[in-house]
Amino acid sequence: MTENAWTRWPSREALSREGLSRPRQFLAWGVRLLVLVLLLWSAFSQSHVRGWGAAAAVAVVVVTALVSWGFFRTTYAHRLVPSLALVSVLLAIAVVAETTGFRGPALVIWCGCGISALERLPVAIALPLTAVALASYSAFNNDVWLTTAATVVGMVLAGYVMRLDAEARGSAQRLLAQERAARAAEAESAALAERARIAREIHDVLAHSLSAQMVHLEAARLLIERGADREQILERVVAARGMARDGLAETRQALSALRGELSPLEDFLTELVGSTDGAEVTVTGERRSLPVEASQTVRRVAQEALTNVRKHAQGAKVQVRLDYSEHEVALNVRDSGGRPGELSGAGGGYGLLGMRERAELLGGSLEAGRDEEGFEVRLRVPV
Repeated sequence: MTENAWTRWPSREALSREGLSRPRQFLAWGVRLLVLVLLLWSAFSQSHVRGWGAAAAVAVVVVTALVSWGFFRTTYAHRLVPSLALVSVLLAIAVVAETTGFRGPALVIWCGCGISALERLPVAIALPLTAVALASYSAFNNDVWLTTAATVVGMVLAGYVMRLDAEARGSAQRLLAQERAARAAEAESAALAERARIAREIHDVLAHSLSAQMVHLEAARLLIERGADREQILERVVAARGMARDGLAETRQALSALRGELSPLEDFLTELVGSTDGAEVTVTGERRSLPVEASQTVRRVAQEALTNVRKHAQGAKVQVRLDYSEHEVALNVRDSGGRPGELSGAGGGYGLLGMRERAELLGGSLEAGRDEEGFEVRLRVPV
């Protein structure tokens, strides 16, 4: 044993009754009751015990029971000095019982002290106490020496086995508590991840929809300041209303996505480019259903890329390419270059940073930059 093993207390989980099955609890209380009955019977079976002597014997038995209970409580609290004091009181009671002719109760108390010390005290303290208790038992026991030796060895083994059993039960209780804590932490982490996902979906929808609405409304304001005709202003207002309607539809779609109900990705892209002049969709590879997060990432990146086209490259031709491969899905949105919108600097939207963050959360990547003609966004998401 290491020094720590010699001086270490049994854990509180080991010293408590928690984790004991109901049959074992009944057995433990049955043993305690049996010992109490034996003590009382041994006290009253003596022929010289009458009257006040009987009352004194009962009082000593009650005191012994209370001191034993106190010993169990102080060892559970890992209080060494009170535990040693209480076990010393029990040994003293056994000596008094022996000197007054109550050998049976004395032997029971010595055996109980030896076994309980091994079970509930640090080994370095328990061994001397057990040696004193069982040596007293051996000295006053009337059996032949071989029987006494076998009994002493059996009690030592019983105390040590009870200690090992209690430690095993305590370890099981600690592991169970750790497992419960891990499950609670896992559930909390899952809840936080789901909240982050919901927040991300709401942010993406609002960023796309409100940014587009702001572009048209700000354009309408500038047209009014310039004294433009009614038709031009009305066109912008109608476009903003359409964006609001589209934003409401996207919000409903986001809620459906959170419930796991999504329309096919190809249909979504076809509908999305329908509102952008000069845009076309190409789908390659074997079409299949994607995980919700991957599908939503492709949708949001496509929305943001087309919003940027409307803001920064009006009149440009747009090619949207969706490619299914064995281990990933790729989205390319490329425009041929065009003139900046009237308010190309307004409404920051979710932006490339948000799109890249969303892709990296899934282990994918996003690249964006200018080419010879216009601007290209390339998304890769593992599936």
